[in-house]
Amino acid sequence: MIMTNASTTESTTESTNASTTESTNESTTGNPATAAHRLNLAQAAPKVFKAVLGLDAAAREGVDPALVELVQIRVSQLNGCAYCLHMHTSDARKAGESEERLHLVALWREAAHFFTAKERAALALAESVTRLTDGGVPQAVYDRAAEHFEQAELAQLVAVILTINTWNRIAIISAKVAGTDERGR
Repeated sequence: MIMTNASTTESTTESTNASTTESTNESTTGNPATAAHRLNLAQAAPKVFKAVLGLDAAAREGVDPALVELVQIRVSQLNGCAYCLHMHTSDARKAGESEERLHLVALWREAAHFFTAKERAALALAESVTRLTDGGVPQAVYDRAAEHFEQAELAQLVAVILTINTWNRIAIISAKVAGTDERGR
């Protein structure tokens, strides 16, 4: 009987928390009208925005474009950035990425055979860098990445990870709406 009450209370609490979270997220990120009332970094701080664009372009140099998209997709999933997730899954499709792999990026460990060892090393590094509060970047994760990437390429990959984390935060604070790619491509 005590277990039932605890389970019911826990279930009710989780349901209430989920509803509150969904309601909060919808009221701030899913509404185009809200986005219009949020910070537009490109307009408010054009030099900063141009610097981030420059960082993004520099970070991609020498990194396989398909790998860049996989990393950007995974980081956007972790950060809960629907705007960037939509943008980068669309870009990956245009570049020829399969639907099958796109659907499995979130569970790449369980679907390891869909990804190369190099891609898995990059995804693990991307997760560790994005989730620094989970204990930083474990040595084993770093070592695995260093096995697959020469130092210069590893530095570029880290820059890609840093850049997408920055873009996710810009999109989220700006309440960008998924499906409204503003790059003009």
